[in-house]
Amino acid sequence: NFLALGFLATQPLCLMGHNGFPKPCEHKYCGLGRHCVVDEGTGLGECRCLDQCKPHYKPVCGSDGQLYPNHCELHRASCLRGHKITILHSEECFYKGKGTTAFCDYRRLKNKVLDLHEKRYMGYSTRGSHRDDMGARKQLVDVMFKRFDADNGGRIDASEISQVIKQEGLSKEKSDCSLFDLLKYNDMNDDEHLTREEFYTAFDVYLLTLPEDQKLSVTVATVGQSVVLSCAISGEHRPPILWRRNQQYLNALNLEDINDFGDDGSLYITKVTTSHMGNYTCHADGYDRLYQIHTLRVNVPPVIRVYPESQAREPGVTASLRCHAEGIPSPQLTWLKNGMDISSKLSKQLTLQANGSEVHISNVHFEDTGAYTCIAKNSAGVDEDISSLFVEDSARKTLANILWREEGLGIGNMFYVFYEDGIKVIQPVACEIQRHIKPSEKLLALEEEVCPGDADEPVQRCVWSSAVNVRDKFIYATQPTLDRVLIVDIHTQKAVQTVSTDPYPVKLHYDKSHDQVWVLSWGDMERNFPTLQVINQASGRVAHHTLHTQPIGRRFDRVDDFFIPPPSLIINHVRFGLILHRNEPVLHKIDLETTSYVKNISLQEYNCIPKSMAYTHLGGYYFVNCKADSTGATQPQIILDSVTDSVIGYNRDVTGTPYVSPDGHYLVTVDDSDGLMRIQTISERGEISDPFDIHTNLHLSDVAFQRSFTELHQYNIFGSSGRQTDVLFVELSSGKVKMIKSLKEATKSYEWPWNAKNRIMVSSGLFGQYLMTPSRESLFILDGRLNKLNCEITDVLKGNVVVWVGES
Repeated sequence: NFLALGFLATQPLCLMGHNGFPKPCEHKYCGLGRHCVVDEGTGLGECRCLDQCKPHYKPVCGSDGQLYPNHCELHRASCLRGHKITILHSEECFYKGKGTTAFCDYRRLKNKVLDLHEKRYMGYSTRGSHRDDMGARKQLVDVMFKRFDADNGGRIDASEISQVIKQEGLSKEKSDCSLFDLLKYNDMNDDEHLTREEFYTAFDVYLLTLPEDQKLSVTVATVGQSVVLSCAISGEHRPPILWRRNQQYLNALNLEDINDFGDDGSLYITKVTTSHMGNYTCHADGYDRLYQIHTLRVNVPPVIRVYPESQAREPGVTASLRCHAEGIPSPQLTWLKNGMDISSKLSKQLTLQANGSEVHISNVHFEDTGAYTCIAKNSAGVDEDISSLFVEDSARKTLANILWREEGLGIGNMFYVFYEDGIKVIQPVACEIQRHIKPSEKLLALEEEVCPGDADEPVQRCVWSSAVNVRDKFIYATQPTLDRVLIVDIHTQKAVQTVSTDPYPVKLHYDKSHDQVWVLSWGDMERNFPTLQVINQASGRVAHHTLHTQPIGRRFDRVDDFFIPPPSLIINHVRFGLILHRNEPVLHKIDLETTSYVKNISLQEYNCIPKSMAYTHLGGYYFVNCKADSTGATQPQIILDSVTDSVIGYNRDVTGTPYVSPDGHYLVTVDDSDGLMRIQTISERGEISDPFDIHTNLHLSDVAFQRSFTELHQYNIFGSSGRQTDVLFVELSSGKVKMIKSLKEATKSYEWPWNAKNRIMVSSGLFGQYLMTPSRESLFILDGRLNKLNCEITDVLKGNVVVWVGES
């Protein structure tokens, strides 16, 4: 095992672990051509290129055209140069620098000898099979060896080769090659003889085997663990093992979380996430017809939320306690009351609804007071949370009870609507306007106004384009014509600060993982000078300012849009984002932690200029909607693998704008040109289903997902129309459709230049019952539980920027 020898020979002598490696390196795998070295400054193990390999001669050709004395030197060179060099099963590079004046096609000569012997000694039915079938090739080479080895001595020498050349008339070949080159290049120990093994090597015979019962291997891991996938292909002198995911070779990508290591050809994933699930294949370098499939399944322990955390109710009213849990596999829910299972206490008064996710108590009594624990369990773990119910006569309410936040009251559970006449704070249950922040209102302790007046305009008006909720502490809202972002303090319901930006800020995104607000500005109304800026420590009570992101290709002025995947309940850290450039078939990957450019992901092969995107953590897929070409023709979405940053292929024939449900299990695509909503499920193993189609002529402007009130682990979707007055409701699990009518006309597209969504749809968080969508002059609050209109709030002009604050 040459590579292992070369690896061990260079280990420094220091404090050793039980396996002979330095302790900080004991569990650190570095891959081919590299080894682990203890950093003197930090004391940690880090991977570096091998200093040297153990001297031995087993020449190999590299994909860079160079000849290397052995496998170890090839992989060491690959490490030092920073790009993958693979082994070529060709001796063409052997001739470089050997003084040969004319190019010698050694491989062609050997193929001719193989064909000649096959024709003469093998049956007609096997003709040509040695090219594809390793068994047939070995059989043929065995026949050749027996014929070459005239004295049956088990070895072939120059005189025996000379005899074959004369018998077959090979001396007449007009070539610099001859069969004597077998001794020149394949006599590994320079004893002037060829053994059967050396003869096998010369004619590319590798005795590789894969047990039938190991052709498919399934590995189950829990998120956060390290995983080793071992390739079961074996054989003497087996070439290095190559690994693929979605047809991309992983060995050449230098991924920080996936490494191949050692001569055993295993694949090591340092910290498994749900993006890593899927199929991996391994095969020996140069022999991709014999391959093993590894299916990696990733389980996730449950993460649970209850609502409300506590509530006070008077005797005789109804109380509801809800529970939501996500995990892989989907968790099962059980409820305890004060530590006792409630399933035995169910009655007409106390029932479980929505597949056990809701405890419903009608006509509550004092004895219903208690701590109700929801427990979620799957094969990966358990999680639990408590929802407390206090039943107390109103005359005896304590101060503590009064202070408990009840549904729809206090500063939480409100829609904030940004419109021409300032900001309205609306409580959706009773459709009450809790607060109106007028354009002329001064910022807290400052002379600045919320929307400063224009000398040419008799009435102060606000212009908004986007807003985001920052941890239920602040709302950031763009004021594009004022070149700034306004910050509203949710606790005091007052505007407290402005942050200057580049001209015409139009889009915001809050990256919760890094507490940053990203700002896209156009520069002018024609989008001539677009830029990206970041506001750090967004949830902190500090004076904020913007920072520019690193320019990509030294150019700021091509940014068309950006996409940062939203976190989910089970995946709360997002590391990378993608920037879309105007008219470029490429995605620019950025590190959100450093806001710096990482790499380009080319979509050129698919002629795709990205327009919009969505992401699911189940398999780590991006769904990319491409712009129509110059003729107006649209092409299907393309699917991008976030692990390898490579395109997998088309998403069947699905075209349009993609949206993914909060749990990652539904991909909903809206294609306005075809009047289609296409629904695809994504399984716990990352498998994407065929689409289910819903035909609609509503010209959908925006959609919002809402958890099902009747089914566990299911979602519904509401779609607003940019041209008509109806709302589309779809139950995603069944495809059931309903229309909610009479919502009045939307703001016209030409009156809303900031994006394509001239009528937005906003839901009210994980447990929310209500949704909000505007018309040109009104706001409509929908009851998602009853699938009907709850109320209309009039005299709200162009209220097309809405943020939910509350239980999320």
